[in-house]
Amino acid sequence: MASWVDIPPSSDFSLANIPFGIISTSDEPDPHVAVAIGIYVLDLKVLAANIDLPKIFTSLANHPHVFAQPTLNAFARLGRAVHREVRTTIQDLLSSETTRPEILRDNETLRQKALIPQRAVKMHLPMAIGDYTDFYAGYHHAYTVGVMFRGPQNALQPNYTHLPVGYHGRASSVVVSGTPIRRPRGQILLDPQSDKKEPQTSPTRKLDFELELGCFIATPNEMGESVSINEAEQHIFGYVLLNDWSARDIQAWEYVPLGPFNSKNFGTTVSPWVVLADALEPFRVRGIENTTPLQDYLKEEKAENVFDIQLEVDLTTPEGDTTTIARISGRNLMWSFPQMIAHHTLGGCPLQTGDLLGSGTVSGPGGASGGECGSLLEATEGGKKEVMLAGMDVRKFLKDGDTVTLRGVCGPDGARVGFGDCRGRVYSAPVSK
Repeated sequence: MASWVDIPPSSDFSLANIPFGIISTSDEPDPHVAVAIGIYVLDLKVLAANIDLPKIFTSLANHPHVFAQPTLNAFARLGRAVHREVRTTIQDLLSSETTRPEILRDNETLRQKALIPQRAVKMHLPMAIGDYTDFYAGYHHAYTVGVMFRGPQNALQPNYTHLPVGYHGRASSVVVSGTPIRRPRGQILLDPQSDKKEPQTSPTRKLDFELELGCFIATPNEMGESVSINEAEQHIFGYVLLNDWSARDIQAWEYVPLGPFNSKNFGTTVSPWVVLADALEPFRVRGIENTTPLQDYLKEEKAENVFDIQLEVDLTTPEGDTTTIARISGRNLMWSFPQMIAHHTLGGCPLQTGDLLGSGTVSGPGGASGGECGSLLEATEGGKKEVMLAGMDVRKFLKDGDTVTLRGVCGPDGARVGFGDCRGRVYSAPVSK
């Protein structure tokens, strides 16, 4: 798919992608909707103000101001059919063989207004997130961590292969890429082996990242009604990269019996561009085989239920040295997002537009030796080993000043469907009050 826009072959934002995000500019300081194309953004608020919107985007005839909204929620709520029509229309407008060259390609005045270098825009959180649920669908992460704490015979809890395990996270601390992450404080057992369980309150000594995929809900379901497994796809708006920052020592003390709390609620970073569900369709693959007979409500018609996204994790030290410490495929999930939605709504839980679902940590079968660990907890075996970095530096867990960057991409150069960066830098803990 060739475009009249100059797109570097290595760009995540080829014409095959067209991800949606929320931007602000010096000319348009209020956050509003745009799409990414190469090193540019197409400002859809500006575009809509300068064209006959219903004539170009027929499905938006009754929604003339949808691109002027400060989040993508209003657009997401319109449903998959509208998202598809809008995306394909934008692809046509940006194509070398566009059927409407007069709209944008040959309209120099509008091009200069609406096509803006990415460096000139500020990115914002793409959705207003009412609720956030994090799952545990990464089989290799679950198994490796289970072996660390319970041994190989009891690595996975009995329920793991029967249902998508998850917990409710904190939506208010979900932030867009580039937002600083403060090292959290919490209760920690300095000597877990001691018979005297006396915790100390201090900044975490074991700050970690978790490489995940995030999924945004498009259309809601009514309270008391479940979403069937084969309808769940229609409730998905799109996907982002997600870093579920984790304080492992705080987590170890607090998680029994109700699960993570302060060890997880201090920050979750998402990438700013939402890759629409349709853009990832060509990259469907089979997930990890589950040999356990499933309940009927979790049985999918599609065998290819996850995506072969090539994921990477970079760690940049305060001195500026960068090391790629993990390369993993997104296919390493045992549970799909439709299965997560079907299970989440089984009892009648109402999902809302903008709700965020996390996949859980994505790790590969190669483990630490193969560079396929989606967290430092796995890569260092809980802090027993060190990860070697550029500049002869090492890490067991994250230090103040470290920057973690997640990336993900599908497809070949020139037709890449990627997410851009999901980046966060660690800052020192706040002063105790």
